[in-house]
Amino acid sequence: MPADPLSDVLSILKPRTYVAGGFDLGGDWSVQFEVHSGVKYFALVSGAAWIAIDGEAAPIPLEAGDCVLLPHGKRFIIAKDLALQPHSFRALPESEWSGGIATVNGGGGTMMLGGHFAFSDAHTDMLLGTMPPVVRLRDDSDKAGLRWALDRMRQELTGTQPGRLLVVQQLAHLMLVQALRLYLSHGAGQGAGWLFALGDPKVGAAIRMMHADPGARWTLPMLAEQAGMSRSKFASRFKAVAGTSPIDYLTRWRMLLAKDRLAKGNEQVGAIAISLGYESEAAFSTAFKRVMGYPPRKHLGRA
Repeated sequence: MPADPLSDVLSILKPRTYVAGGFDLGGDWSVQFEVHSGVKYFALVSGAAWIAIDGEAAPIPLEAGDCVLLPHGKRFIIAKDLALQPHSFRALPESEWSGGIATVNGGGGTMMLGGHFAFSDAHTDMLLGTMPPVVRLRDDSDKAGLRWALDRMRQELTGTQPGRLLVVQQLAHLMLVQALRLYLSHGAGQGAGWLFALGDPKVGAAIRMMHADPGARWTLPMLAEQAGMSRSKFASRFKAVAGTSPIDYLTRWRMLLAKDRLAKGNEQVGAIAISLGYESEAAFSTAFKRVMGYPPRKHLGRA
């Protein structure tokens, strides 16, 4: 099976659903969300809204079918009219919530569904890179798939079927992956980071090879050949879109894999070192401590 770096990275970072739910909004409304950790996303099922991020100059208009990613935790407001006085999300009365959906002013105007994810690993910048504080995503070609997920989530949130909370969490993960896919297809040239690099046809080819065989003795010329580029042009392009050198990226990915395997506690450090391309446990331990900040044995059995 071909390498799938997006699945690889998400499996290591282990996104956990904090919240999955939505809003059914009617009349005039404005809701403020405080600083958050992890990633939030919203998808508009119907209606329209504006989103304004704290410290950013230009608010963004949203319409049905749009999805927004909020990767850097800044305070933000979503509103029908940004001139309205916002109400805190946390101050919404309990009586307005039913099955994970809050109905405001009788609902019927704008429906939003979304989720809030935390990540188990501190190296989330590998996934998010220099993404802007808010990303508006829209892809008419895959609207049917996203629409299905949104409709199903709404049914589960308002229903009483057994297991609905688990289904909602799975749907929330599905929508997060779909949002990242859309970003991969439309985010090229907008910043630097792993997602930008994966979306680059030539650099992405080299990344897929590193993920397919992380223990191979990759060199810069070998990776440049996979990308179909000269060594110098490949190194320059990789650094521009990924924000790091190819070999530094490979080292970091190896250490994230090692950390995950060490936490399970069923492999010796030396065996992990050899499988990831290191000639000795000492060389591996030096690299691991440089990237992670602590020796590998300190992480044994921490799953």
